[in-house]
Amino acid sequence: MKQKPSAINIIWLTMVVLATVTASYTGKMDALTKASFESAKDAVVLAIGLIGPMALWLGIMKVAEVGGLMRIIARRVRPLMVRLFPEVPHDHPAMSAMIMNMAANALGLGNAATPMGIKAMQELEKLAPEKGTATNAMCLFLAINTSCVTILPLGVITVRAAAGSTSPASIVIPSLIATCCSTLTAIIMAKILAARERKPELITVYTRPEPLTLTSVEPETVSELVPPGPAGRIFIWLLIATFIGGVGYQLSMASGPFSFSASSLNALSSWLIPMLISGLLIFGYLRGVKVYEALTDGAKEGFSTAVRIIPFMVAIFVAIGMFRASGAMDIMITILSPITTAMGMPAEALAMALMRPLSGSGAFGLMSEIVNQGPNSFLADLVSVIQGSTETTFYVLAVYFGAVGIRRTRHALPAALCADAAGIIAAVLVCNLWFR
Repeated sequence: MKQKPSAINIIWLTMVVLATVTASYTGKMDALTKASFESAKDAVVLAIGLIGPMALWLGIMKVAEVGGLMRIIARRVRPLMVRLFPEVPHDHPAMSAMIMNMAANALGLGNAATPMGIKAMQELEKLAPEKGTATNAMCLFLAINTSCVTILPLGVITVRAAAGSTSPASIVIPSLIATCCSTLTAIIMAKILAARERKPELITVYTRPEPLTLTSVEPETVSELVPPGPAGRIFIWLLIATFIGGVGYQLSMASGPFSFSASSLNALSSWLIPMLISGLLIFGYLRGVKVYEALTDGAKEGFSTAVRIIPFMVAIFVAIGMFRASGAMDIMITILSPITTAMGMPAEALAMALMRPLSGSGAFGLMSEIVNQGPNSFLADLVSVIQGSTETTFYVLAVYFGAVGIRRTRHALPAALCADAAGIIAAVLVCNLWFR
């Protein structure tokens, strides 16, 4: 039986053709042509720029995997994950990789979350009975990833503090509420759409892997685990104690309650990633992992993965760039603004809401510009919450599915877009209740 084209095919084609038609009326054909080439170049540049972070974080994850951290984490949250992903064995590496990705997203560690998410997709792809077609687990994971609960939107808080906001961290609770609504919608829609699929064998038929053991992860590496002796352990604990002393020193330098609540919270974004890197490496070292060898082995995957995602990123970036350059987005905002304004959503915030699923850098730049113009305005609060409670859906879809060669995305995009819509609506409602 012939397969229907997935939603991404229809949306991508519509954006390109609609941009061309719009440009024929707006007289922006030159801008459209330039945008198509510039967007393709930007996609390749971004993909090449991802090689380093991917190599680093996939290498660090290899250290954690060999040391057994993945299995430890998976056991802790197994009851919840088994209910969400019944198709994935509870002791499979995909489970722990997904958990690490969600945890990184929750803490606002985007640079760390992407490589972990790609690792999760690579593990889920091993369970797929039909290569090139997304499984239910993949669709649900992507939908959750594009709407993952964010506890600390550190990047947004930093921008607000730099712009002179009197309360840069005031968006934390509204963002948390909005992103919880978005994540809940993602899960519900993914489950509903999966149940309507005509081919249940795509999600239920697979060969269950053998339970993970110390020899089933990386035999040639795990078999050589040699925990450090007393001197090595003492050295590590001295370093940890010294670090804790540094934390205490920095906190003692903060003066006044505002300085502690805002400046310390904003500085947390620069502390978390080094702490996470060092913590995972120390864990591996204490478990007896040869951290340098394991990291370099895992880093090799980053290079090949970055190359595989280039075609997918080029396609997405070109469609988005043409859509923006043609003026089609401006026309859409003009048409929808009367409706959204009546709902308590200014036209500038509508532009942000439409930009967020398409372009992460564009949305962040627009949010920064609005916040700098009026850091204490309702509009600045609203766009900050939208930025902190939604994700760049098309970018995530291109990167994650492109990393494993998924071409038939099934219901992943509709579920993710429903989650985006729910997050934006929740952000508007919460901000109108919270800040007005």
